[in-house]
Amino acid sequence: MSDSLVIIPTYNECENIEEMIEAVMVQPTGFHLLIVDDGSPDGTGELIKQKMVAYPDRLFIEERSGKLGLGTAYIHGFRWGLKRNYDYIFEMDADFSHNPSDLNKLYLACKNLGNDMAIGSRYVTGVNVVNWPMMRVMLSYFASHYVRIVTGMPISDTTAGFKCYHRSILETIELDKVRFMGYAFQIEMKFLTWKYGFKITEVPIIFTDRTKGESKMSSGIIKEAVLGVMQIKIGSLFRTFRRDMETMPELVETNGLDGANS
Repeated sequence: MSDSLVIIPTYNECENIEEMIEAVMVQPTGFHLLIVDDGSPDGTGELIKQKMVAYPDRLFIEERSGKLGLGTAYIHGFRWGLKRNYDYIFEMDADFSHNPSDLNKLYLACKNLGNDMAIGSRYVTGVNVVNWPMMRVMLSYFASHYVRIVTGMPISDTTAGFKCYHRSILETIELDKVRFMGYAFQIEMKFLTWKYGFKITEVPIIFTDRTKGESKMSSGIIKEAVLGVMQIKIGSLFRTFRRDMETMPELVETNGLDGANS
């Protein structure tokens, strides 16, 4: 039984999903993989089921009836993983913008170095993005800067979607009360993790834009993120953030990974 579960939400990823499954399966950490598919009409779900024959104890699928949103897919996966007692639960995209080999770096940052959350960061050591138009790079970079100013989070890549959580974070955050289900979901989860006092590190990665399939980015997603940050901040002024330290795992003292912020 692995202690680590990778969650990948999918919608119309038939061009990437088989290759992605193989890339995760060969990683030395021995990850289990849960794919939450939102009824992809392109046959993504069927391709996953075919691959499950080769990995019956490591590859799983949860199928939903329609396109219900990124955040709900991850929360569905979080609950699935917590119920099955995984200690480390990962968020990852299906389109190879996140390199599967970097999963191991995030895992070690939590497992060996005592962090509760490890973020695959595009900006902690500069701007490490490949194949994005300059306008999109600037939009993403300054969006992260905007989020830092509004929220006060000491995180370079506040909008990153490549992360490892220790299960204690997901047990502490009230998942039913997570407000945003689109792009702002990634910001809100980091913000709640930080406000609850968990230990966060950023692990430098190189982010590569997808070469197959269609991007899910839209103007509505960006608008939700911009407006959502203010709502996240204002909402935090009217709640307290406490957790039961007696139930938390003992943290290992560490200086962190090279080039990472804690």
